[in-house]
This record gives sequence, C-alpha cells and structure tokens, in this order.
Amino acid sequence: MATQKSKKQKQPPTTRKTSLYRLTDDGTADLRSLVRPRYLDRDGFQAREVEHGPVRGLLVTGTVSPGPADWCATLADLTGLAVAEENRTSFGLLLVRTERYVYAVSHGMGHLMVEPVRIDPGFGIHFAVRCLDKDGVTRVRRQVMDARGRSDENSVASGEHIRGFGIEEFGEIVSHIAGKISGVDLTFTSDGERSAHITGNDRSVKLRLGRAPEDLIRDLHAIEEVCDRPDPLPEFEFITHVLPLRGKSDLARHLDERLDAMLGSGDLGRVALAVPSECREGFDAAEIFRVKLTGRTRNLSELDADVLTFPVRERPAGERLSALRKGKIQLFSDTEAKETLSGEVSAFRWLTAEVTEDNVHYFLWQSQWYEVGAEYLKTVRQRVTELLTRSSSVTLPPWPKGKDEGFYNKETAAKQKGYVHLDKKNVHTARLNGGGWEVCDVLGPDGQLIHVKKAPSGTAPLNHLFAQAKMCVETLRYDTEARQKFVEKLDELAADHSADRSFKEPTVVLGILLKEGEPVTVDSLFSFAQISLLHTDNVLRGLGTRLEVVSIGR
Repeated sequence: MATQKSKKQKQPPTTRKTSLYRLTDDGTADLRSLVRPRYLDRDGFQAREVEHGPVRGLLVTGTVSPGPADWCATLADLTGLAVAEENRTSFGLLLVRTERYVYAVSHGMGHLMVEPVRIDPGFGIHFAVRCLDKDGVTRVRRQVMDARGRSDENSVASGEHIRGFGIEEFGEIVSHIAGKISGVDLTFTSDGERSAHITGNDRSVKLRLGRAPEDLIRDLHAIEEVCDRPDPLPEFEFITHVLPLRGKSDLARHLDERLDAMLGSGDLGRVALAVPSECREGFDAAEIFRVKLTGRTRNLSELDADVLTFPVRERPAGERLSALRKGKIQLFSDTEAKETLSGEVSAFRWLTAEVTEDNVHYFLWQSQWYEVGAEYLKTVRQRVTELLTRSSSVTLPPWPKGKDEGFYNKETAAKQKGYVHLDKKNVHTARLNGGGWEVCDVLGPDGQLIHVKKAPSGTAPLNHLFAQAKMCVETLRYDTEARQKFVEKLDELAADHSADRSFKEPTVVLGILLKEGEPVTVDSLFSFAQISLLHTDNVLRGLGTRLEVVSIGR
C-alpha cells in the first residue's frame, strides 16, 4: 500500500504589521472630519462607512498615478531606448472608533490622509515606555537639546538594556524607540510562544494587529489597557520628562497664540535669542548678521532678541509669529556682507521662549514646542543649584563697563599671577584649518581652562559657551596633534607655567557676565539654558573633567 505523506496546510497569517495612530476626538465628530478633504474628494479615492462585526468606522482608499517616473528620461538619454515606467502610490486608511478613542490604521501612504492636527502626539512614546522589555530595546533615536541640535540614532539587532544606548538623563529627547514588549495580550502573542516587536515614536506605534474584526478590536483594547497604566516602567521614566508636541496640534497652536500675545504686550522676560543648530558653527565668526524682517533688510554687527521682537510688536494679533517665520537671518564673515557663513534661516528659529499653562511648563526651541514635566524641572533646578554652588578655583575680576571681551581677557591675565592670556592665540593643524582652534580665553594658575562670555540677554552666547567648553576638552582628549600644538603654544607664552601638559583631568571654568552683572543662579537662567548646562556637565564628567561656573560682576 502506498504511503501518503500528509501535509499540514499552511494557514494564512492572523496579523499584519501596520502603523497605528490615536486621534483626538470628542466622540461625536463625523469621522470624515478627521481626514484631509482633498483625499475625500479626489478622483480614484473612495470613502466608505464600515460596519463589520465589532468594527465600526470609515475606510478611505485610493491610488495615485502621477505619470512617468522622473528617472525615465535619464535612462532614455543614457541608453537610447524608450523608457516609460509609472510610479503608483497606494493609500489605505481605516478609522476605527472604540468606546473611548478613534484610531487610524494606516497602510501604504494612508497616514498622509489624516488631518495632522488630529494626531495625538504623545501616543506612541506613551504606549512604548509602559510595555517595552528593558533588556530588549533594539533602536533609539534621540535629539540633544544643546546649541548643536544634534540627532543620533543607534540600533542593535538582538536587543539591549535601555541604558546601554548612553542616553543622558538631562538634555536629550527620545523621539523614537523600538524593541520587544511583554505583558500585552495581543493577537500576535496569544499562542504564548512569540514576543512582539513594536516601534513607538511621537506620532504612532508600529506593530502587528489582528486581521479579523474581533482580533483588531481586542488588540486595541489591550493597547488601551497599557496606556491606562499610571506610570511608565521605572527604566523608561526619564524618557517622559521632556516630550515634543506635534507642530500642528491644537496645543502647539494655542502656545503659538500665547507667544504671539507676549510679543505684542512687550512681556518678553522669558523670550530670548538662541542660535539654531545650522548656524552654530558660523555664529562666533560672524561679522555681519543680515536680518530681513517685516519688509526691511538690515546688516547688523550684533544680534539679540530685541532685533527680532521689536519689529513685530506692533503687528496685529495673530500675525507676529507669521512675520517671524517669514523673516530671514543670514551670517557673513566679513563686514561688507559678501562672504556667507550660512544660508537664510527663518527668524523664528532664532527665538526660545517659556510658557506656563495650567502649571505645566512648555518651552520653544528651534521652532518646536516641548512639554517639560514639573518633577523634571524640579530635579533640574536642584542639580543646577548644586553645580553653581561648587567652589571655584580661580578668581575673575569685575568687568568694566564699556569694555569688550578681548580687553577683559587680557586684563584678567595681566593683573593676576599665574594666569595666561590665550584669547585669539589659536592653534592650527591640518584638521583645524581656517581660523584654527582657540583652546580657551585664559589659562588659570593650575591649568584651569577658562572660557569667558558676556550674555546680557538671551541664551545664544551661553549656548556657544557650553559648546565651546565641550569642544575644548574633546579636542585635547582625542586630537593628539592639536594637544601637542597647544602645549608648544603654552611653552612659547609661559614656559614655566605649572599646568599639567597631559590635560588628562582638566578643570573647565565658565566665566559668565549676565546683564548688569547679576549673579548666575537657577532663577537667572532659562530652563533651556539650565538643561544645556547640565548636559555639558555630564559630558565633561564623562571625560574626567571638573566644571565650575563663576559669575562675573561689574
């Protein structure tokens, strides 16, 4: 008798990976109002009501065929052959209403059909930090809130503890995190043998959801149960301290209105200048700032917040921020404004501001609003206070009125024994070309690297000061040629100075002159400047460096 092999029939998958958005809705709105109108009316698109088992919602689908791909002509030119291939982009969006929320299940480019102001900006991170396996994190994207505005993304294939990604407790915003999750009763994990992998960001969660109506609703309820947990897991709590707001959300627009009103009233105590990341490299070398604002162009030798806020103050309510967004600032390295250091950057990106709303603190940085937790701010203030009360190992004399930074640095070194004037005494190497590298402004009697800055208004000078201090230590630590050139420069200027030429454990001193010589305290610094200062301290401590802050008086 012939043997017959029985084959187990392959079952279709019960789940599919998709992007899930949570939308803001009062529970009564027509679901069509959550979709951009141009997709509801577009040829080739259709919107249909859904009542299928427990799924109640709206399905919008369509395909865009914009014509020949833009590379067809290039290939035709290169080969002499006719090439006529077409791009086709599909859109799939299912809006599903549960008892509590409306969710958008997106396929293809379906997410582009959702009204941006309706997307809950905190949903993805809120969910992820309540269910991720602390040892199973595979990818993190974070943004450093300092003068550089740097973004970093790191990934590991098999998963790692969240602390293995080196995220700073202060001054870094996690906007994207991926990894394995546990303790969530999803369709995908219902067999008890598989772990789910999710990606959470400031807009959505990407994960496997059930394909059957009953499974999808059950998965949404499971997600809601996780989001209802009062606190994030302890290992991820720090991520929720600072959260970016969606740029076009109702809250962000409300904060724009608050700031617009502040500009009109002249209440500018918590509005200041901050250098955008794309201009930081050229800021210190700039001789001219070209400001195009409210129909007027000016070339200025110095830039402060008043230059931006005063011209828009008299504009009608609701038009002040618009004027700043349209305004442009460009940096030049020469007094004739012919040698550019930057492109034209929106004037709005040069402002930072703080707004308090219902005891919640928000601040604007590089045209983006952020929500800062009260406990986080409390901890920041405590840490900054501790840093500012550290004993100082140097003496910095009063700053005479009417004198510039160059005069002050020279006098500080000349009138105190053991101090060396290094302002403009640049080090040049093959890597540090152009203007070279200024190690510090003054060297202290025990080798302290002293950086001096006048910051009468705004945070821009402080941002630059913090970045300069970090670059100083990093270059001394990692650039052997630059360190050797600096030692040669020091031997040339003060051969008998007692400074340790290895600079393995240096002390960095930030000498700061605030407006009218007021002391540098936790109350005289913006929250943004406080966070940036703490981040600087953390980086320097990691390099074996002690940081001291000295207030310069008048």
